[in-house]
Amino acid sequence: MALKSYGNPDFVDIHIIQNKNIYLEKNFTMGEQKVSLVEDSQQMNYFIRALLNDVRALEHMLENEWFNKDVMHIGAEQEMALVDLKNYKPATIAMEAMETMTEHKWLETELAKFNLEICLTPQKFEGDCLSNMHKEISTRLDVISGNLKQFDADILLTGILPTLRKRNLELDHLTPKKRYYALMEGMNRQLIGSAFELRLEGIDELMLKHDSPLLEAVNTSFQVHLQVTASEFVKMYNISQALTAPVMAIAANSPIVFGKRLWHESRIAMFQQAIDTRTTHNHMRERSPRVNFGNKWLDDSILEIYKEDISRFRVLLSSDVTEDSLEMIKKEVTPNLRALQVHNSTVYRWNRPCYGISPNGKPHLRIENRVIPSGPTVLDEMANAALWLGAMKGMDQSLEDIRTKLSFADARDNFIKAAKYGIDSKFTWFNDKKISACDLILEELVPAAIQGLQYMKVNQADIDKYMNVIIERAEKHMNGARWQLRSFTKLKEETTQAEALTILAHSIHINQKSQIPGHLWELPTIDNTEHWHPQDLIVSEFMQTDFQTVQKGDIIEFVAELMDWQNVKFTPVEDSKANLVGLVASDKLIREFAKKSNPDTFVTVEEIMIKNPICIDPEATIQDAMKLMNEHNVDCLPVVQHDELIGMITEKDFIGISRRLIKRTAS
Repeated sequence: MALKSYGNPDFVDIHIIQNKNIYLEKNFTMGEQKVSLVEDSQQMNYFIRALLNDVRALEHMLENEWFNKDVMHIGAEQEMALVDLKNYKPATIAMEAMETMTEHKWLETELAKFNLEICLTPQKFEGDCLSNMHKEISTRLDVISGNLKQFDADILLTGILPTLRKRNLELDHLTPKKRYYALMEGMNRQLIGSAFELRLEGIDELMLKHDSPLLEAVNTSFQVHLQVTASEFVKMYNISQALTAPVMAIAANSPIVFGKRLWHESRIAMFQQAIDTRTTHNHMRERSPRVNFGNKWLDDSILEIYKEDISRFRVLLSSDVTEDSLEMIKKEVTPNLRALQVHNSTVYRWNRPCYGISPNGKPHLRIENRVIPSGPTVLDEMANAALWLGAMKGMDQSLEDIRTKLSFADARDNFIKAAKYGIDSKFTWFNDKKISACDLILEELVPAAIQGLQYMKVNQADIDKYMNVIIERAEKHMNGARWQLRSFTKLKEETTQAEALTILAHSIHINQKSQIPGHLWELPTIDNTEHWHPQDLIVSEFMQTDFQTVQKGDIIEFVAELMDWQNVKFTPVEDSKANLVGLVASDKLIREFAKKSNPDTFVTVEEIMIKNPICIDPEATIQDAMKLMNEHNVDCLPVVQHDELIGMITEKDFIGISRRLIKRTAS
């Protein structure tokens, strides 16, 4: 779901020969569309004028029924992470990999160097469309996987790669293309605060700041498109909004970020917060994030969305708009609406409206579902797509107006619940009914999806195949997110966090190759550790981050009790700003107590602490840490970044790593 700095990631803007599914040309491609930062008022004014003209042109086309009413299509985009097979960490080789596959026009870069994206061929929504899409994804993934062998790398399909670290999101890992640099700079220019901030809480808690929006690149998704007629757009878009929560709940596959167990679908919060340019204030003025669910039901047309987004969000990027859309309307030629598409590509609704031009030259509309994550397998992804596509058409057949059944407040509340709790969610559904995610899927949405797919004359064998995956998932109460959470929690109790994450990523990779759906995967064990190489670790990957500290004015009796309770030999001393100012060692305490004679005197931490302890940077290697400890004959290293204490390493940590290595060698 990476940020796009070009026009819509359109599957139907790719011209195809009707009924033949082969490419003719890309009339509005990712690489060809030039975007740039707005450098002066004149450039901004020209772009705004083009944007307003596009809105008027779209309004004219809607009022005069220009839009395609022929055969409806579906499509998708497959995002993926690239991993180094030696350690299952991100492989920043996207550009090198692309150079080996230049003949494959369906392959595109993403925001970060460790991601790629496949653009799939549009399919008529009928017959074997689902199995055709499934086959195409698998075939293209095999092509990429085969080419990645020369880099000792492969593909991993998961909403968020477990082995990602914050350092993988530094700007030197940005894909080196002008549009991505422009997008980063555009976001930074609109940042109100001093940094982009993340705060998520699940089983664990994540709180951090970052200096760029590249944090969004942790996310990979399976984006599904459904073409709809202009007359039915309002109804279908509202249905899509209502379906977002239950579809996301059953499909969730993104629970682990930087070693933290967070929301079942953490992509939702990561995407919104990673590019949120807002900051806190001492007033209640409302500002919407560029990533959002929406604020109300749609009432009249797609124009409501575009007008709201233009009103709420300032232009981030401009484009080389050469067409005059109103002049084209006068000539009865369908315009590309490039200014509108560029602006739409920098506002990220979870159900995104899309405009394109069909092979017959008529404009058309689509709804893009952006909540479905990548993985656990292609089979799982296609089951998720079939559920959403089928339920969209099924509910279209059975409902006059979903707004009479469900309030928008409840739809939005369901969305947040699904992101946080996934398959464990309980929703407010039609007529204020309270129902669990699994029961809603089994009792209402699977039957609706079957009805909708049958209405579209999709092959019954495909309907059965994909719906059975959803049914079994709900009956077993198991999806990708729940499997990852259970697996990681189990592994953390048996080994270090770094090794647990490596084993988890390796297990995902092996299971994906088997094409067994995620709800049937066995939990991984620590026996398979050949891909864990502690010599490659950096300090931030194995340091302790949960520890107690004291301050200079504390009395040593308090420190002694604290260290005894925690069973530690060292306690860092920090000031009120979390800056390291010293270190207390247990042997110093013992000597002080041995010579203390007057019980009425108080000895403070400042009097006995090591005032200039040897420290290490979080980006240093494990070899650097060992060398530093040996050279200075110390058993503890505080980890400091910009004077702030962020972690601790002790000899105990090295003993734990050594024990795991000895055990592996012995086995």
